[in-house]
Amino acid sequence: MPRIHWHDLPAATRAAVAVHTGVVHTARSARTGINSGIAATIDTDRGRFFVKGVPAAHPQALTQQREADINPHLPPGCPRLLWRARTAEWDLLGFELITGRTADFAPGSPDLPRVVAALDQLARTPCPDLPLKRVAQRWAPYAATGAVGLLDGDQLLHTDMAPHNVLIGTDSDPSAHLIDWAWPSRGPAWVDAAVWVLRLLEAGHTPEQADRWARQLAPWRAAPTAGVRAFADANAALWAELGTQDPERGWKTALAGHARAWAAYIHGERSADGVQTGVRRGGSTEGPCSV
Repeated sequence: MPRIHWHDLPAATRAAVAVHTGVVHTARSARTGINSGIAATIDTDRGRFFVKGVPAAHPQALTQQREADINPHLPPGCPRLLWRARTAEWDLLGFELITGRTADFAPGSPDLPRVVAALDQLARTPCPDLPLKRVAQRWAPYAATGAVGLLDGDQLLHTDMAPHNVLIGTDSDPSAHLIDWAWPSRGPAWVDAAVWVLRLLEAGHTPEQADRWARQLAPWRAAPTAGVRAFADANAALWAELGTQDPERGWKTALAGHARAWAAYIHGERSADGVQTGVRRGGSTEGPCSV
């Protein structure tokens, strides 16, 4: 949706925020993200906060509610929701401010082990008793007949591992923080790793390198091959549709290509130079997902 700046908000909305923050002295809009009408760091009488929000009547307001509901149940590394300001025109969430930078997923980046640590922490976080969407439900339209059941599970998942959804803290706290919980889901514990590998390919990793990083996570090492293949196929179909629907957004078309390459790797198809890749040991469709 179109992004506006703090001072473009209605006066009544800014006044509703001031109830929680006192006077807002300065505001700096975020340069990343596409799903919030406003996203800004504000400096106020009561400290600094990160604010994100959408028009109250916009369909994306549902994601605001998801973030508010899930926040108390997130791992300690995730920013806490401190207040919410709702008016007839806007719905704003005020978060603990984490000073940091967007994660770098490129090969050799020192951020990669930090992301692994954050995903490991998430994998050990209980899934709350909330009406979260299930992975099997979200990817069902793209999964092969009979494969949907392989995508069911009870782990709390982030499901959107784009680099701008991972902040690396300052030198005093250089850990990875998972942000933007607009799509929390319930599903197999290995799905966030399966989502992350596409972003690793986007950052320049080969499928083998991406798999190697995913295997740092216990859920991925224990993942059933049949489920991983079913998800890879469904995700490739999903991104193919997104790339076709919105070809002007080149990153979607690029991710569609990465999703196809990853599915080919998972199925052990030959690469263009004739080298066999992605062959899984043991031959069992229920064996560990390792190469």
